[in-house]
Amino acid sequence: MTSVKINELTDSPLLPDYDRNAITTGIVHFGLGNFHRAHQAMYLDRLMSQGKALDWGICGVGVMPSDQRMRDVMKAQEGLYTLVLKHTDGTLEPRVIGSIHDYMYAPDDPARVLEVMAAPTTRIVSLTVTEGGYNIDDATGVFNTAAPGAVHDAENPSQPQTTFGYIVEALRMRRDAGVAPFTVMSCDNLPGNGKVAHTAVLAQARMTDPDLAEWIEQNVAFPNCMVDRITPVTTEQDIAMVRDKYGIEDSWPVTAEPFAQWVLEDKFTLGRPAYEEVGVQLVDDVVPYELMKLRLLNASHQSLAHWGRLLGIEYAHEAAADADIAAITRAYVEREALRTLRPVPGIDLSEYVNSLFERFTNPSIADTLARLAQDASDRMPKFVLPTVRDNLASGPIQLGAAMCAAWALGEEGTAEDGSTIVVDDKQGERLQQLAARQRAGEDEAFISDQQVFGEIGSDPRFSAAFTRSLHELREKGARAVMRALVAEA
Repeated sequence: MTSVKINELTDSPLLPDYDRNAITTGIVHFGLGNFHRAHQAMYLDRLMSQGKALDWGICGVGVMPSDQRMRDVMKAQEGLYTLVLKHTDGTLEPRVIGSIHDYMYAPDDPARVLEVMAAPTTRIVSLTVTEGGYNIDDATGVFNTAAPGAVHDAENPSQPQTTFGYIVEALRMRRDAGVAPFTVMSCDNLPGNGKVAHTAVLAQARMTDPDLAEWIEQNVAFPNCMVDRITPVTTEQDIAMVRDKYGIEDSWPVTAEPFAQWVLEDKFTLGRPAYEEVGVQLVDDVVPYELMKLRLLNASHQSLAHWGRLLGIEYAHEAAADADIAAITRAYVEREALRTLRPVPGIDLSEYVNSLFERFTNPSIADTLARLAQDASDRMPKFVLPTVRDNLASGPIQLGAAMCAAWALGEEGTAEDGSTIVVDDKQGERLQQLAARQRAGEDEAFISDQQVFGEIGSDPRFSAAFTRSLHELREKGARAVMRALVAEA
């Protein structure tokens, strides 16, 4: 099939069916990765396809050096990209998404980024900057004011380097110009993501201007939300598939599972798109949905990753189809995680759990355990350790502790088949040093890390459960340990 560059397509049925020239910026989004393009941008594209929300176009912003590639791709493709949903039966569902109409790499022109953010037409600033991108200590919930980026932005507010430096300075510009503030909408996998964003923005503002922090406190909305769609890393095979099957030259397409969910607190300073018309659940309280997703789906992903990598498994669907890994993951969810949740309006939790395993075993997604395990030092404290903490007083913790032991053993770098377990973590060097001490006989070295484990690491009950599993993993191997734990549970 003859292929055409995506921005040169003229008559493809996959193209947006609205006038992209009529789009104006209403949302500035930091962290324009695959998930945002498969999720929030997709919902907005649906709305635009109804002839609505053209004044809510997305302008993406990148602040990290790695974002230069996205800048180049978005510029070359005029913001267009292909989203391909991969169904379990192998069916593919393609669509060219057009809701992102601009992209700025912030270091290229900080003043322009601030100008767009300060414009009255920008009414939402949204974020998918990863769980670790908020500069918040997991153990204390406090913003790290000593971080180099935070210090720089406090001392040079008009030349920010961080997401929160940009948000604070743009809000200052709006306040000084008499323009109402935008809403700050976090879409990251964090408990109380709106509250976390609120903490980060206010702390950054206080470092420069306490009066501005007070104005933000009184006037800016920080809605919480829960987001869900399994979205793997784009591969060369995905690029070739889009070219060969659809005749589209797309340097960075996105693939995702068909399932998508967005539960959003209806709290906005200057309005919002009519998200409810395209499947978004607008609610007063996101917390029950958020806990459900983080402690069931995201925690299950950690289980698949850390048990699976010990066995040398590469893909999530292979781990989910492995009888022992599936059994221990389900046992953890049903025995330890479910008991910590609130009732979730409109959701049957048993059906939700069953649906997770159906989603996990979708071979078309080919999500890797390496991606799920990436930055585990940010993910485990948000997805697994809160359940352990809630259960420490009187509930079961052995399966959560064993998952931590599997992670800690994996940080030593070698799977049971002798293959290398690659550690891709912002805190990787420190964790691997702790894992080396652990390997040398200091059983509690890994869980002594206060930044990750906080007070849990020194809790006698957790320490005993962790140490027991670590010893048994060394002596008996992962399969024997998983089977024994499932039998006990």
